[in-house]
Amino acid sequence: MTRACTGPDQTSNTLGRVTPASADPSRDQPSRTVIRHEGHRAPAVIVAVVSAVGVWVMWRFFVTTQRGQTLDQAAFDGSRYGRTTLWQVAEPVLDLISLPFIAIVLVSAMLLAVLQRRVLLAVQVAVLMGGANLTTQLLKHVVLDRPDLGVGDSLDNALPSGHTTAAASVSAALLFVVPRRLRPVAAVVGVLYTCATGISTLVGRWHRPSDAVAAMLVVLAWAGLASAIGTHGRAVRGPERPRGTVLVVVGLLLAGVLAGLGTALSLRESLAGVDGGLTSYREMTIAYASGSLGVVAVVCVAFAVLLVLRQAAEPRVVEVGPRPSAGRPASGPAAGTSR
Repeated sequence: MTRACTGPDQTSNTLGRVTPASADPSRDQPSRTVIRHEGHRAPAVIVAVVSAVGVWVMWRFFVTTQRGQTLDQAAFDGSRYGRTTLWQVAEPVLDLISLPFIAIVLVSAMLLAVLQRRVLLAVQVAVLMGGANLTTQLLKHVVLDRPDLGVGDSLDNALPSGHTTAAASVSAALLFVVPRRLRPVAAVVGVLYTCATGISTLVGRWHRPSDAVAAMLVVLAWAGLASAIGTHGRAVRGPERPRGTVLVVVGLLLAGVLAGLGTALSLRESLAGVDGGLTSYREMTIAYASGSLGVVAVVCVAFAVLLVLRQAAEPRVVEVGPRPSAGRPASGPAAGTSR
């Protein structure tokens, strides 16, 4: 009988047939474990609570105190300057917002989520858009009032801004439903659209700066609640901190800080003369600039926070353990064998 020769990686059976040393590739390949990480609910809840408190603070200072009303009114009066030119840009932006527009966006976003077989995401979008827009109307017309402190015309309470709420909620819903890799782009688009709408309400003398800021905070509060209910949904794969998301978050925070510094410097000068009424051209334009920069600052920071929230609250799966050796397949029969 001829005895089969075997190499170091082969064995001979009783029939003399050469077989691989290991028919089970898992013995030769390092194992990798798939682990599911649930989303973090606490940051989303904290953001919701802080944003809700922020809405109350905006109302408490800018609506119920004389100093706050004076600052807001100066910005409101300052918007008269340059309005003829700026209104040509602002009017089309504001005309886009309507109840049918909000309904179409809501239904489209929910339908997109359902088509992705993500029913929980559809619920999140409904909670975000429905909650934010209904809350704004209730706060403005039922819950909050505006005392007559002898500052400007005696008008009804306008905080929060309905148009800014609609724009911000539409933008936030877009960020929720787009694929993960497109969220940074959606955040930038959302910032531009929300800022354009918020400032347009100032240009049109429809709202004061505090109204637009409060509207953004209302949306952020509901976005936090919507994120909190999605921590046990369908998990996603991918790096925990995608590079594009990190870059956009840092960029938005930087823009928010710069706009905030401009707001603080302008507000400091306005506060120095607030007891005199802030009625000169210079005082009103500074207050107007301060209010506009304040809207930009809050919107930039809000969408940066929203990007981080979506990342933190989203369940994910990760693989841990050593990677397969270079040049060898992670699964299947050993290299060089036939099937």
